[in-house]
Amino acid sequence: SLWHSPELLSDIQDGYSISGHLLVCFSSGYFIHDSLDIIFNHQSRSSWEYLVHHAMAISAFVSLIITGRFLVAAMLLLLVEVSNIFLTIRMLLKMSNVPSPALYEANKYVNLVMYFAFRLAPQSYLTWYFLRYVEVQGQGAFLTANLLLLDAMILMYFSRLLRSDFFPSLRKGSAGRDVDGEKFLID
Repeated sequence: SLWHSPELLSDIQDGYSISGHLLVCFSSGYFIHDSLDIIFNHQSRSSWEYLVHHAMAISAFVSLIITGRFLVAAMLLLLVEVSNIFLTIRMLLKMSNVPSPALYEANKYVNLVMYFAFRLAPQSYLTWYFLRYVEVQGQGAFLTANLLLLDAMILMYFSRLLRSDFFPSLRKGSAGRDVDGEKFLID
């Protein structure tokens, strides 16, 4: 949507495109489905952070769908999904115990770059934009509070990623293990 209509970036509050609207609707459906999957498969205890994240995304996206405002902000926030590709590759490499440390090492650095480019940069820009230009009442206040909570979560995940991949000596013993003893989020 942003690639085909870069002019949308000049109007974060009221810019609109049909493809962007459909993207936010589809993403809302994904977050709802993933939340239900976590709940129905009894993973709520080990995945509570995902449920909180999904609840925040669903509530924000539904408000955008209903009001038609801040659609471009949602499209920018969905750029974070690009970095999920490399986070998923990282997780699959760890789970499969692939005997190629070089592949993991390469992905580790690409993952770091993608985290900056597609998570930290858009999130930082939108937080700055909302704090500077968006009214602190109604939907603007709700979305600003949502952004600030997401900022805290993204920074927490980033610190975990750095500790696990770049500073393993700083990792905590068994913290971050789920009920089955499997590593969760920290690794």
